[in-house]
Amino acid sequence: MILIVDDDVAVRTSLGLLLKQAGYPAKSVATPEEALRVVQETPLRLVLMDMNFSLDTSGQDGLQLLTQVKQVAPQLPVILITGWGSITLAVEGMKAGAAEFVTKPWHNDSLLQTIRTILSLHEVEAETDPAALSRRQLDKQYNFKNIVGQDARLLQVLRNIGQVATTDASVLIEGESGTGKELIAEAVHQNSHRRRQPFVKVNLGGISASLFESEMFGHRRGAFTDAKTDRVGRFELANGGTIFLDEIGELDLSSQVKLLRVLQDRTYEVLGDSKPRRLDIRVICATNRNLAEMVQQGRFREDLFYRINLITVRLPALRERPQDIPLLVQHFVDGLRATYNRPALKIGARAQHWLQEQPLPGNIRELKNLVERAVLVSGKDELGPEDFQAQFQRAPVRTAEPGELPEPGTMTLDELEAQMIRRTLEHYSGNISRVAKALGLSRGALYRRLEKYAIPFDAE
Repeated sequence: MILIVDDDVAVRTSLGLLLKQAGYPAKSVATPEEALRVVQETPLRLVLMDMNFSLDTSGQDGLQLLTQVKQVAPQLPVILITGWGSITLAVEGMKAGAAEFVTKPWHNDSLLQTIRTILSLHEVEAETDPAALSRRQLDKQYNFKNIVGQDARLLQVLRNIGQVATTDASVLIEGESGTGKELIAEAVHQNSHRRRQPFVKVNLGGISASLFESEMFGHRRGAFTDAKTDRVGRFELANGGTIFLDEIGELDLSSQVKLLRVLQDRTYEVLGDSKPRRLDIRVICATNRNLAEMVQQGRFREDLFYRINLITVRLPALRERPQDIPLLVQHFVDGLRATYNRPALKIGARAQHWLQEQPLPGNIRELKNLVERAVLVSGKDELGPEDFQAQFQRAPVRTAEPGELPEPGTMTLDELEAQMIRRTLEHYSGNISRVAKALGLSRGALYRRLEKYAIPFDAE
């Protein structure tokens, strides 16, 4: 049974008919007092609750009812229904325990999808504790073939994503750079009912504010000066499937507003075409930043934060699961044997132990690069600690001559990018505008890279 709580008879009637057509038994009440009585007396699966029940439109009566419902039935999921103007109020409701919020006027298909997602998540939580599942059992139940590791923290992550993958819940993946956030996003998609639909990856850190709408929503020919042909946006490419928004913490505030409206309404407009288009997508986001802290600092919208993190997954750093390092090294070596046609290639036990003791701040990505560099440079079939030490504590890379690229395996793309930024800064005497133009970046994108690589600069 789903309970509808709204003082507007038209809303109650409309929602009741929608739920009935979708096969959900529903009951409607008009007041908080009636709602509490039903919650106390009737087994419910979900509550759809308006935020205002009086002439006072502050929404405080709705928050009070939510608190009372949670006291009576802490596990009962509640979806808040609110107008766009009271999104801040809805965020307060999320903090108070609401599962989700829906804005008026709602779209029937989107609302039903939200209801299905919340009910599925609630049923998953009510199942028996899956903590006893081992890696072998998880692999039988889910498709995690690209994820290597048996650490307890990683297994807990895999259990969580395996459970929520079958729903359409938005997922926020947190973790340091190089921990495998993209692999986890792909695993969510591959274990969902959308697995045969597109999985579209978008690196938001590489999209400037001026190009955000064109990249994400697409444009029509002639929509702006350089729009010489039609362009299909990332959301349209992902329609029916999953969109993975990587580095969402790098998004500027104006683009955050545009993204929020799409995620909220599940509609968008192509630049140069005013006809709204519907979206049916699952959203997975990832960041190596602390979004909650950014919200406190005013650098990330709180309403967007609550929209994307219905489920939050934190990936452990590699230093938190050192026992997985030998498994990862073996996985990389297996791939390198085929890549470089070296069937006898292996890593000695002493080298494995040495690698386990390293901090590896770049996590799995750094470990992979380190193994490949050692394999390429040593030329040996069995690598010892000295082969990795030579690469791990290598001398600064020789500056390439003009037009010359570094030898393969001698530096990563991040290192190459950082070196090019430093050289360009020096060439233009620290003039940020000229450096950004020379590198083909917006000033914002350049500042993010300067911060990422800890490159000192003079603010203009």
